[in-house]
Amino acid sequence: MNKKVEEAGKSDYMELLGSIIPFLPRLFLKSGWAFLRFKIEAKRGGDMFQKELINQGLDKNTATRITEIYLEGSNIFKSLVKMRKSEKR
Repeated sequence: MNKKVEEAGKSDYMELLGSIIPFLPRLFLKSGWAFLRFKIEAKRGGDMFQKELINQGLDKNTATRITEIYLEGSNIFKSLVKMRKSEKR
């Protein structure tokens, strides 16, 4: 009885995996495209932010450092690492 349940569970997993595999390339492409658009928009926003800081009278070095801090929020990987570290605490 126990072996039949295990075999049925394995076949269900294989069936699920077989139905998901055809959609993975499309999912990866859409995710990659969304990530690329996000990074482009973040870069544009950072450039505009830095220009505005310079126009308001900050020197270029300070404006660059502040812009880097501003853009840290758009770094998804660093954000995920911070989230994982906060979960472990």
